[in-house]
Amino acid sequence: MNRLITYLLFVTLVIGCKSKDRLSKSEFKEMTTAFEQDNNITATYKEAIEFYTKLSATSSYVTVTPFGETDSGEPLHEVVLANDGANTPEKARAQNKAILFINNGIHPGEPCGIDASMMLARNICRDKALTAFLDQTTIIIIPVYNIGGSLNRGSTSRANQNGPQEYGFRGNSKNLDLNRDFIKGDSYNSRSFQQLYTKWSPDVFIDNHTSNGADYQYVLTMIATQKDKLSPALSNYMEDNMLPDLYTAMARDKYEMTPYVYSRGTPDLGIYGFMDYPRYSSGYATLHNSISFVPEAHMLKSYKDRVMSIYHFMQNVLIHIQKNKDSLLLARKISIQNTIDNTKFDIDWELIPSSYKTLKFKGYEAGYKASEVTGEPRLYYDRSKPYEKDILYYNDFKASKSVQKPAAYIIPRAYRDLVDRMKINGVIVETLQNDQSYNVEQYYIDKYDSSENPYEGHYIHRNVEVSKIQRPWTFKKGDFMIRTNQAMNMYIINTLEPEAPDSWFAWNFFDGILMQKEYYSDYVFEDTAAELLKTDKVLKAKFDKKKVEDEAFAKNGKAQLDYIYKNSPYYEPTFLLYPVGRLLKF
Repeated sequence: MNRLITYLLFVTLVIGCKSKDRLSKSEFKEMTTAFEQDNNITATYKEAIEFYTKLSATSSYVTVTPFGETDSGEPLHEVVLANDGANTPEKARAQNKAILFINNGIHPGEPCGIDASMMLARNICRDKALTAFLDQTTIIIIPVYNIGGSLNRGSTSRANQNGPQEYGFRGNSKNLDLNRDFIKGDSYNSRSFQQLYTKWSPDVFIDNHTSNGADYQYVLTMIATQKDKLSPALSNYMEDNMLPDLYTAMARDKYEMTPYVYSRGTPDLGIYGFMDYPRYSSGYATLHNSISFVPEAHMLKSYKDRVMSIYHFMQNVLIHIQKNKDSLLLARKISIQNTIDNTKFDIDWELIPSSYKTLKFKGYEAGYKASEVTGEPRLYYDRSKPYEKDILYYNDFKASKSVQKPAAYIIPRAYRDLVDRMKINGVIVETLQNDQSYNVEQYYIDKYDSSENPYEGHYIHRNVEVSKIQRPWTFKKGDFMIRTNQAMNMYIINTLEPEAPDSWFAWNFFDGILMQKEYYSDYVFEDTAAELLKTDKVLKAKFDKKKVEDEAFAKNGKAQLDYIYKNSPYYEPTFLLYPVGRLLKF
C-alpha cells in the first residue's frame, strides 16, 4: 500500500511540472516524507527543516528563512510559497493576493499538520493544478512552532492517542503551553510568532491540532473563530460563505467535519461553541481581523487518516480562496476600517443558553459499565453502535462587558516591556517628549479574584471590577501614548482594559499596584487623626455619618482610625490605581 501511495504521488508530481522544477525518480524519493514511507511516523524537527530546505533548492516557489528566537535556542522558520515574486507582504498585497498563514506543532504531540503541510507544500510546487493556488494566494508555513517540545520526543505522553509511534511533548522548553501564550508572550516562541504574524497580517489563519474528549465517527472537527467576536463583515462572510463551502468540500473528500465537540457530558446532550480568548491562537488572530480555523483531528482515528484530513482541509481552504478571494479581501478591508472607526468595543462575552440550532451528528452510543480498575461505573463509547441524529448546538454569545474607546491610552515608561509587545503587534506608539499634564480617566481596582494555583506561570485575575475618576494627571517625558485610530484597536483595548479576561492586568503584569507600600503606626496617627477631624469639616461629617449608619463601625476603634487614614492626604494615592490613563479627548 505504501509503495502504491508513493507511486501515485510521483505520477501526480511529475506530470505537467515546469521543466526546471521536474524531479527525477531519485530526487522524488528524497522528497518523500517520513509519513509517506510509514503512515504511523511523523517527521522530526530536523527532518522537517531539511525537507523544506531541499524543496526551496529545487523550486523557485519556496523560500525558507530563520525568523526569530525560540526558548529552545533553535530559530523559528518562515516558509513562504509564492509565485510572481510575491514572497513579501508588500509584493503580495501589491498583486492583490490573499495571505494564508499555517501554523504547525504548537502541541508537538499533535503533529498531523507538520506532515500534512510538508506534502502540501511539495505538491503545490510540482503539480500545475495546485501551483495555480499561488495565483491568488501567498502561503506562509511555520513548519514546527514548539521546537523545544518537538525535540522532546517520546511515545507515552499522549496516553489516549492512536499513534504515531513517536511524537513531541506539549510543553515547550520553559514547559509553557504555547496555545495559552499568544497574548502574554512569556516565551520567545510567542514573541517571534507575533512578529511574523504581524509582518504578514494574514487574511486566513490555520493552526493544526489533534483533539481529545468524546468518541464519534468524524476524523476531523473544527474550531472556527467565534463568530460573535469578529467584526460583522468578516463574521458574515465566514458564516454564510466560507464555512458552508468548507463543510461541503470536506464531505465530498470523505472527511466530513463537525464543529469541535465541546460538550458538558456526552455529545448527544448537546455541544457548545468554544470561546477563544486571545490567549489562544484563534482568539489572538481575531485581534488582527483574521478569520481563523483550528482543525482538530480526532486522537482515536488512525494517524494516516488524521494527517490526510488536515491535508484535505488546508487544500480546500486554498480552493475556497482561489474562487472567492475578492470577496474575502473586501470583507477584511471593511472589518479593519470598522475596527479603526468603532467607538464601543466588547471585551467579554457569555453564552446565550436559550439560543441554539439543530445539528446532524454522527456519534457512537455511550454507556456505563463497571471499571475493571476501581469497580465504579465508567463511561465508554460502543463503536458497534453508531448513530446519526439531531443534537443541539449552542454557539450564540452576547457581550457581557463593553467599553467606550478613549481617544488614547497613556502608559508610564516603567511598563515599556508591555509597550514592546504592542510594537511587535503593529501598534503605533508615540513617546512623550516632555512632562505633560492631561485630563484623563483613571481606574481604581475595586475587586478581583485570583487563582489559587498557578496557570501557565501566572496567578490569573478574574471577575475584575473597577471604578473611574477623572482628573488632571502629569505624565513624564518618555511615557507612551497610544492613539485609538488604528487597525490594531482590538488588540490595544483587549490588553489595556483591566476588566478584559486576557488583559495584561489579568495576567499579573500590574500586580505592583495591588500591594500598599506605606502604612501608619496607630499610637502616632491617633494624634494626627484627632487633628484632622478638628480641621477638616467634610471628613468630620462623613466620619460621623458613617458611625450613625454602621453600628459595627461605630464599635470598632481600629476601623474608625483606618477610615480616617484612608480619607486623608496621608493615604497613598497610587494603591490600587491602574497606572494606564485613558485620554477621553484631545
